[in-house]
This record gives sequence, C-alpha cells and structure tokens, in this order.
Amino acid sequence: MELPFSLTERYQLVSHIARGGMADVYEGRDGLLGRKVAVKVLHSQFSADEAFVKRFRREAQAAANLTHPNIVGIYDWGQLDSTYFIVMELVDGRSLREVLRSAGALLPRRAVEIAAEVSAALSVAHRAGLVHRDIKPGNILLAADGTVKVTDFGIARAWDDSAELTRTGAVLGTATYFSPEQAQGQPADERSDVYSLGVVLYEMVTGQPPFRGDSPVAVAYQHVSSEVPPPSALNPDVPAGLDSIVLKALNKDPMARYQTAEDFRKDLWRVLKGDGTVEAAAVVPPVADTGSTRMIPVTPPPATVPPQEAYRELEEAPSSNLAFVVGTFALLATLGVLVFLLFRFLNGPGIGGDTVTVPNVIGFTQADAIRQISAAGLVPIPVAEESADFVEGTVIRTEPPADQEVARGSEVQVIVAGAIQQFRVPRLDGLALSDAVQLIETQGFQLGAVTKDPESDQEPGTVISQNPPAGSDAPPETPIDLVISAGPETVVLDDLRGLTELEATTKLSQLKLVWEIQRENDPDVVAGMIIRTVPPVGAELKAGDTVVLVISDGPEQVLVPDLTGKTVDAASSILAGLGLDLVVADTRIEVTDPNLIDRVVQQSVAPGTTVAKGSPVQVNLGKAPPPATTSPPTTVAPG
Repeated sequence: MELPFSLTERYQLVSHIARGGMADVYEGRDGLLGRKVAVKVLHSQFSADEAFVKRFRREAQAAANLTHPNIVGIYDWGQLDSTYFIVMELVDGRSLREVLRSAGALLPRRAVEIAAEVSAALSVAHRAGLVHRDIKPGNILLAADGTVKVTDFGIARAWDDSAELTRTGAVLGTATYFSPEQAQGQPADERSDVYSLGVVLYEMVTGQPPFRGDSPVAVAYQHVSSEVPPPSALNPDVPAGLDSIVLKALNKDPMARYQTAEDFRKDLWRVLKGDGTVEAAAVVPPVADTGSTRMIPVTPPPATVPPQEAYRELEEAPSSNLAFVVGTFALLATLGVLVFLLFRFLNGPGIGGDTVTVPNVIGFTQADAIRQISAAGLVPIPVAEESADFVEGTVIRTEPPADQEVARGSEVQVIVAGAIQQFRVPRLDGLALSDAVQLIETQGFQLGAVTKDPESDQEPGTVISQNPPAGSDAPPETPIDLVISAGPETVVLDDLRGLTELEATTKLSQLKLVWEIQRENDPDVVAGMIIRTVPPVGAELKAGDTVVLVISDGPEQVLVPDLTGKTVDAASSILAGLGLDLVVADTRIEVTDPNLIDRVVQQSVAPGTTVAKGSPVQVNLGKAPPPATTSPPTTVAPG
C-alpha cells in the first residue's frame, strides 16, 4: 500500500516499520487521541481464513486486557474491507534481536535483568490464561528508557490454533526458540514459554543460541534429543548460579523445569541480588541406567518481592565481598595519598598553597598543547578520542577543564581528536533485500532509505544500487540507502462466487490474470455459476498468475431404473443407491398375474429417464382383482 494510508477514519499509517510472518507493522497516528501508535496489519492469507479471524479477534481482546509495564499494550483492533489490524503501543527503542546482532553477548547482569522483566510479563499473561508460544529476541523490545517489553501476546495463540498450522505434524514458532513439546507438535503451556525464555537467556549470555543447524528441522531435532552445554562453557563470566537456572529452564521434561514464570523470576532476582543460592529445585544429570531425571527437594520459595522493592534491596545490599575488598583498598590508597601530600606540605617548598590555572588549549595541535601545559607546571597526558567535529590531531578538551585551579604538578589529560574509525562498505547489488540488510548490520552499518524501481527487469526485491557505493569507507552506523527492483505489480483477487463464467473471466482479464476452468456438481449453486476460486478470495497475485474457476454443473444426474416387479424394499434400496427417493402411491392397480401382487407395476418416471439426484420416483403396487360373482341356478317348472 502507498503511504500515508488511512485505515478507517481514525488511524493513518505514516511509515513502514517491519514485516513478519503474520503481518506488516506500521507507525501510525491515532487521529482521535492525537498520539503515535504501532499498527499491525495481517497478511491477506490470514484475513481470508474465517476461523483464524474469529480466533484472532478473541485472542486480541484477551491480550488487550493485559496491563503491565513489561507488556506492549493493545489499544484497539478493527477491519477495513478484508484487511484486519490491531493498534498497539509504539515502543521507542530496539528489539533484543537487533541488540544481540550488533553487540553480541550481553553482560550476565544485564541479561538476567532482561529475563526477569520478561518473566514478569509472562507471569501476568499466564495468570490470565494466555500462553505466548513464540518468545524470541524479536518479540522482546528494549525501550529507550531501559524498560523491557514483550509483544505479540494472544496473536501467537490465534496463529497456533489456525487450520493452516494445526494439521498433523505442524509446529508453531521459530525453531531456534521453541520447546521440545512444540517441536513434536504437542500442546504448549506456560512451561513452554519458560523453555523459550531459557533459550533467549542462553543466547544473551553466550552470544549464540544453544542449538544451531542447517535447517529448522535439524534445530528442532536437537531441542528434542540433544543435551545443552552450560553457558559457562562458552562464557567463563557466567556464574554457577546462573548456569543452574538456565539449565533448569532448558530441561526437556516440562515437569523438571520451572513450573511457572514466577518461579523462574524469583531465582533470577536471587542472582541479581548476589544471593548465590538457587531456591528452586536443581536438576541432577540423568541416571545412565534409566534415563530418568532426579530432582533435589528444597523448601518452598519465599513470597514474591515487588520489582521496586527488589531493586531497592539490590541497590542497598552488597552483591559479594568484592565491594568490601575494593572499598578497603580504596580507603588505604586514599590514606596513602593524604599521608604523601601531608609529607610534601611539611617538607617540600610551595606544596599545598601553590596552585596554577589549567590553560585553555582547545583547538591547539597536540604538540603545542603539551608545551603550554608543561610550561604551566602541569603534567600533560595525551588521550586519543574519535571526533567528527575537530581536525585530527587537535585538542578537543582537557581534564580537568580549562581555567580550573589545580595543584602545581597535577596531571592533565589532553583529549586529542583521533581519526574516526572507518569500515569498508560491502557490495550489495544482486542480493535479496533480506540478505542485504543482514550484511549491512553485520558490517556495522544500518539500513537507510529503501526505494523501489518499477522499471527494473531484475527479480523483485533484488538490490539494484546502493549509496554509499561498494568499496568506499564510512563510519560505523552510517545509513546505506538501497534501490531495489519492484517487480510486477500485485493485485488482490476479487470475490467471483455467484458470477457467470463470462462475468468472472472478464474481471480476471481486467486484472491481467490467466484462468482455467473446472466443473463439478453442486446442488446448491445454479449450473453455470462460479462455486469458488483457487486461490481463494483476497489472495495477492501478480500479473500472469493463473486462477482456477470452479463452475457448477448443478445437481448430479442419474438414470432411473426399471422397477417393475420389485418389492417395496427392493425398489427403495435400488433408488437409495442412486440418490433417489421412493414414493409409494396410495392407489393400487389390479393385476391378473399373481406374481405382481404387492409389487411395482407402474412408476411415475419411465425407465432410462435422466433426473437430478434427490428426485422422487412414485410407484404403484399391484393388487388381486375382486373374486368373480356366480348366478343362482334357474328353476324349470314341470309341464
């Protein structure tokens, strides 16, 4: 669709944000309330599925009732013609997926903080009866103020229940993050969300998910059958307590995992507070002879600590003895400096009252600045720093700053502009847009404007040109603008049901589509009318695509058999096998042949006649003629 686009009178779509497996996400504006919103527009194949739409409406309404700081709020949902959409809170920030791609593994503490906030969101949803089913970095948003928000509650449930995805063997979610039970097509519950969050936590602290493979099937197989190496095997900075938590969340047996997201969150908070003990049951490796998993019984976890209080305790309580050791050394160092200064004050000339002013050397070359600071009786310490505002080799500032009074002989950091780090811009022409975006991000750049060229003869979505050009050097985070091939224009298939063949083919011709004709009997659709199309109504097609028109031949026709001489039961059975109904007339016909008594002697539809299935055939049965009457003997009078 061309932007800006009005989606009902209230919402206007301003710019495209992202495209996913179910929908496109746009930044929009709520004209009624005057606020920015995110609008998720479902793809047409889901909008055409009535069962999915019903589930989507139900689950979206349920998700809209979830109110929590860690859940992206759903404000509204609606429909414009065959387009369905939901209106959500617009989060100013990045997804965890983008952060992991650009930064790699996170510090264990930050990773635990994020997982704890996601657990809080899941706890609220689970208590409301909603299971997310698709927890992954792409559905976890990190707002600019540091808040963690989980999105797509309820929608995954509607998708999971759709006819397209619940056939035998179908699974939901991203293979990298779904649970063993989801990989096997079994029902998912809140423990499945715990497993998926365990995978995300594993990736946050190690920089990679626990299982990788050449295909989703290979990854799914590992979720079911392969053991997970502890995170500390890949990142030695992961503490033992966090190792235990992650491995417990990733247990393949749902009964051996955390049974609730709240239990998961409690253990994460214990790690954040430096408790060092994991109160929930720890998983013991499987016993070799049985393959079973043993649990170490422990005391029940303490009552839930509100996040605000937990943070307050976290700030007030020392996380380990390290703070005490560092503080002690800092105190000793401070005392040493004070003793040194006191000694110099008592024994050295001018120390204590001899101060100088830090000269202003901003804009000087490094050599000139060092001479000026040295001449003032200070010790210059050059420090390089990237800068786009100063010429390389000139002074940006000093620490302490210019004109500040300091003791003679003090050290002064001279911050000198260094060369901005440059990266080689990769060649992107000929790549698919998704591959180009991935290469841009992995090389340290970011995606700029994407323009479509409708006249290109290349495959749709292929990169035609770029700016900056390939091979040039540019600073990190530089936006790279792309021009891609637009390919043939897409059209939406109209509803052709109930039209004649001529009317339907005329419309398809106007849409530059090709058609094929198939016929079938349908007792409910008049012969010559369109029953349905393949693909269905609302499908997005390109010029030249083929549409199959299924045309009704009306009810199926059958030949009426000869029923003469048949009993009622035999005639009824014969007609039923042909899809016809037997009607026995009340009037019977006299027959002289005793073999035709109580049998069919006449039928309303002549044998060999073609009639529609379901038609009635009336028959008359034979009956014996009345007995003959005898005259009395004639009496002759005697002569």
